[in-house]
Amino acid sequence: MIYLNEKDIKKLGINWNKSIEVIMKTVECLKENDCCQPIKPYLRFKDLQNRIIAMPAFIGKEFDIAGVKWIASFPKNIEKNIPRAHSVTILNSSITGEVIAIINTSLLSIIRTASVSGFVLKQFDKIRPLVNFNLGIIGWGPIGQHHFDMVTTLFGDNISKIYLYDVRKIDKNSINHRLKHKIIIAENWEEAYSDADILITCTTSKTRYIDKKPKKGSILLNVSLRDFKADIYEHTKKNIIVDDWTEVCRENTDIEMLHNEKGLQKKDTISIIDLISNDLSKKICLNEAIMFNPMGMAIFDIAIGAQYYDKAKKEKVGQFLE
Repeated sequence: MIYLNEKDIKKLGINWNKSIEVIMKTVECLKENDCCQPIKPYLRFKDLQNRIIAMPAFIGKEFDIAGVKWIASFPKNIEKNIPRAHSVTILNSSITGEVIAIINTSLLSIIRTASVSGFVLKQFDKIRPLVNFNLGIIGWGPIGQHHFDMVTTLFGDNISKIYLYDVRKIDKNSINHRLKHKIIIAENWEEAYSDADILITCTTSKTRYIDKKPKKGSILLNVSLRDFKADIYEHTKKNIIVDDWTEVCRENTDIEMLHNEKGLQKKDTISIIDLISNDLSKKICLNEAIMFNPMGMAIFDIAIGAQYYDKAKKEKVGQFLE
């Protein structure tokens, strides 16, 4: 068994193109129903805004591996300078059930999250090339920063402007990046939102606040799931994409809100599986805003975990335990 911590994952590095390829292959498994992921339970106690989630899954094909992610999210940790999320991923042999890896870091979950976003962007880049676009990121914690790294790595010089906003002031001097000259530290969320062709929400907001019309044809990656007011429905109702309707239409997400307030149904949405279909351009109204809502699927965590497990074995990284 291999034990990997955050230092080990950082040593192995992040290759966004390879991680996105893993997500692509996982979506193919999902399409062929060669996977299993029970709906995830939420454990709550004391302060009910905190939660610990169990995410078990099996994924077949070349992965052929099972496992579970156990992730805690305590939003008030940020006020104590403690990471909001703490996560352990356990991988099991699908043949014997033996534990083959323990990956003790929330960084794996962050890489999964940004890789799924990258997969979505790459699929749309095929049918409508992403060139000369403005990027907006609301929320500059670890998830926001890794999305910044992912998008700039994939699209680099195709980005015209990069708007960053966080309720806690961002120090531009702390950002060491070759595209730093394109970065604009927004004074408010409206500035980051209004001119963004790709808008990514990466907040821990408890209150919905986005109530303005998005830029025409923009891609809204609603990663934090609780930022948009119901007004967004009129601008995105033809292009609402979900990873898993059953998962995402609960827990006070924007999708549940749109379901309750606007009557949004599963049949009205586009599945993440549809993003790998040959007729994607026929399913999407490219002139209108596109809204992707990922609750986060366990199969993606297990697949990314397997990627790092395989790499750790080859490069002899981590602790090998009996």
